[in-house]
Amino acid sequence: MPRTSERKTAPVNLRMSLEVKDLLRLAAEREHRTLSNMLERLVLQHCVREGIAIPPAPAPRKNTN
Repeated sequence: MPRTSERKTAPVNLRMSLEVKDLLRLAAEREHRTLSNMLERLVLQHCVREGIAIPPAPAPRKNTN
């Protein structure tokens, strides 16, 4: 996992039930995390557990001119 200083962030806007938001808030507070950091951590853990990975970017094409 990249270090915080190496990460680039992108805004995300989402809707969820109040119950799920409260659970997210409680989980984040328990681990002294922000909501966004807790959500990111949960998604990453899920992807590791399920074997989901972002495919590597294709290698740059060589200029043949």
